[in-house]
Amino acid sequence: MIKKTLLASLILSSLISFSQEMVSSIPLELKKNRDVFQTINNDKKEITLFIGDKMKVKAIQLDEKMKIIDSISSERPNTKIYTKMIGYNINNDNTRLFWSSNDSKDIFTELYDFNNRKTTTKQHSLLLKDEKVLQKFSDKDFFYILTVIKKSNDLKLYVFDKEGDYTEKKINLNGFTFYKSDYTQSNLYEVLGENLLPFEAPFSLQLINTDNPTSLTDSAKKRKCYFKNNRIIITLDTNIEFTQVITVDLTDFKATEKKIKTHDIDEDRMYLNSNSFYFDNKLYQLKSASNLFYLTVKDLDGKVLKEHTAKSSEPIDFKNSEVQLEGGDFGGKRTLENSSQFIRKVNNLNPGISCYSIGQNTLITFGGISPIQQSAGQFGMSQFGLIGALVAVAVYNPGIESFNSYSNRKVVKTDGLFDNEGNHIKGDLRPLAFDKIRTFFDKYTDVSSQTLFKTDAYYLGYYDNKTKEYIFRKFND
Repeated sequence: MIKKTLLASLILSSLISFSQEMVSSIPLELKKNRDVFQTINNDKKEITLFIGDKMKVKAIQLDEKMKIIDSISSERPNTKIYTKMIGYNINNDNTRLFWSSNDSKDIFTELYDFNNRKTTTKQHSLLLKDEKVLQKFSDKDFFYILTVIKKSNDLKLYVFDKEGDYTEKKINLNGFTFYKSDYTQSNLYEVLGENLLPFEAPFSLQLINTDNPTSLTDSAKKRKCYFKNNRIIITLDTNIEFTQVITVDLTDFKATEKKIKTHDIDEDRMYLNSNSFYFDNKLYQLKSASNLFYLTVKDLDGKVLKEHTAKSSEPIDFKNSEVQLEGGDFGGKRTLENSSQFIRKVNNLNPGISCYSIGQNTLITFGGISPIQQSAGQFGMSQFGLIGALVAVAVYNPGIESFNSYSNRKVVKTDGLFDNEGNHIKGDLRPLAFDKIRTFFDKYTDVSSQTLFKTDAYYLGYYDNKTKEYIFRKFND
């Protein structure tokens, strides 16, 4: 058995070591307190890498092989006002970068015009009267800031166009009904503002990018949103009985609502738990009790497409990996052989489910996760774990945000592979690009300012503190 395990480990190590390649290195002398952000122009197959410190922002234009085409430098916006990069849009193949103040009221935009070798700036002041900022979204044509209006069911979008100017769009959700976690009827503002700490703060709305594997840290949130195909999809799982799906169409700024029931379990609500994940126009719901859970795939009309059941007295027959427990009472990692242990821990923690495409199939991760477990030795460490601790957290990067080591948390999870109809596919799982990146960072630790994005493959960018180079490596699933 030991020989087989060692052989498998050697084969896996060999596969991983040859599954990544360095595609580019850029000599750079970077100062401390750096922000890194990238934009992708799919039409021209170009990437613009922004590297900012306290003094300057350098925009580096790269081709699809991560080779430098051009670069422009500009002064960094006033650091006393504009504290973070928040997004982008594109104008005539040039990128406009957005900065904001901590309260999002002050917006600074800068268009990097490589053809004319210049930058153009604009400043805006948003009133945000009686509003709470929920999330920000970037695409080629527009940049959006989403807010909820106090004591109402109304959302508002600040829509910035290619010229860097904005309009306000109010989205009325009157007629929709909302319930807090204690099943009392309320309004959208109160539901989003409910305190779900220590795991989820008031008015937090987790942005999910399904192009990347999503960690349970993100997918276990009860309030999530997805930005795809000119729509914003908001899912609310604060109520055990159903998932509320709100879809905002960004062509006419109208909203629709669906309440999709979770599987009935004949037990007191206080001993049940549930969550969902929106993927490929379907809703994947997990609902658990102390001795069983249901994994259900539904369409957005609530029709059951497929359902899998796990009982504590039986092996889980729709998983493809061992059940892993990390950060438990004894620390480290260990394998759980008993289904009852897994189901009980999922129900007692914050349950989550996430989906990721592997060819024509779907990899589903399901399990549970705890809030950050602080100790004297851990105090002040990043909530994003080992890799996240090296990243400038002022910049949202969906790739890096999803790449989470679960540091300082208790997590129990396993994976299953399913076809597009929700049927389980038996067999071993191959390492993903994210697995290979984690292995890579086990060896390379003296790095900083990482960015991670996907085009034809995953590209990891990082600053090598020893060689003073910004390096790109390519990883494939």
